[in-house]
Amino acid sequence: MVEILLQRREVNPDHSDNKGETPLFCAAYNGHEGVVKMLFKRDEVNPDQSDNEGRTPLFGAAWNGHEGVIKMLLERDEVKPDQSDNDGRTSLWYAAYNGHEAVVKMLLLRNEVSPDRPGNKGETPLLNAAWNGHEGVVKVLLQRDEVKPDWSNNDGRTPLWCAAYNGHKEVVKLLLQRDEVKPDKVDNNSRTPLWCAAKNGSEGVVEILLAQDEVSPARPDDDGLTPLWCAAYGGHEGVVKMLLQRDEVNPDQSGNDGRTPLLCAAYNGHEGVVKMLFKRHDVNPNKANIDDQTPLWCAARNGHAGVVKILLELAGAHLDKPDNIGKTPLSCAASNGHSEVVKILLERGEVHPDIPDNGGRTPLWHAARNGHEGAVKIFLERDAARTSNPQNHGRAPLWAAAWNGHLGVVQMLLERDNANLVRPH
Repeated sequence: MVEILLQRREVNPDHSDNKGETPLFCAAYNGHEGVVKMLFKRDEVNPDQSDNEGRTPLFGAAWNGHEGVIKMLLERDEVKPDQSDNDGRTSLWYAAYNGHEAVVKMLLLRNEVSPDRPGNKGETPLLNAAWNGHEGVVKVLLQRDEVKPDWSNNDGRTPLWCAAYNGHKEVVKLLLQRDEVKPDKVDNNSRTPLWCAAKNGSEGVVEILLAQDEVSPARPDDDGLTPLWCAAYGGHEGVVKMLLQRDEVNPDQSGNDGRTPLLCAAYNGHEGVVKMLFKRHDVNPNKANIDDQTPLWCAARNGHAGVVKILLELAGAHLDKPDNIGKTPLSCAASNGHSEVVKILLERGEVHPDIPDNGGRTPLWHAARNGHEGAVKIFLERDAARTSNPQNHGRAPLWAAAWNGHLGVVQMLLERDNANLVRPH
């Protein structure tokens, strides 16, 4: 069909669409070698014509790894193999990004091709290959003297940083063989390769980096978050275990907002990490964040019953400590309808069931207002709270349930003789 169309004089073989893509670009992008050959027979066809993004047919073929098409294009004198697009990216950049090792080698045979030319954001072919874990391409690029293995992009991220972030263990090993590579180099947010690997739970990479003398295992980022903090937040038990073996690591170090590794693990329900942290004598179970929220408060708020049980087993855990608006762990659990946590807390005699927050709202009031029948039932069955306690505006739990149309809660409260039916004076 293409051949038939090309025989018509009125057909322009180099006509582009609204994106500036010519038939040659499309054929090269999709690897149609026969079509490329046929188009090359027409003198009007420009083999190096760019689309609206500045990308030539060579770009399209390199992106998708079409070796045969690339060979044909590179044989044309008009084709500039190191031309960049509007983002400053070359054909080599695209081939490296997608791991097309054979294409990378073909392009590097051309003297005009710069093996380390960055895009507008500072990403070099090596950085791209490292980010995506293309070990073969990384090896090829590292053999070139012009390639800077510790180059940083505009965000301060090096190839090692990128490989560590994505857990590419073998690429990390390759890069660390180069003396120029600084294993603890930070990005613009002061995040090291170890920080990245810990955040994402890449145990193999963490192990490799911790073996490097230059690596600081407790180095925080600009938010004050350490590798341990990140690992605890994500529930990465293997990484937490490795980091806790290092004397430099403070297991109770908080970020700028006051959140400790324990608080983060409790907030997200990571029971294994919570247990590990409590094997350390220097962890404070009541250390709160800047909003006065403790690990128990966070676990109760999110309904993590297993973590709540672990925390309650610890001597010194403050069971009724309120946050900065006066809400206790029990109040948080009741407000969010976490019946199991409400039950666990009420089984502890030290827990006061009627502590109001700064607005005078009790745990039962919060449960009633939000229609959590299970939590309300637990309070009522245990006679654990006064149903007539109003908040600061004189509105009792029954008022709150009625206002929000929680029929089941209203019915339960009305069955109690002491339910406050009217607004008190």
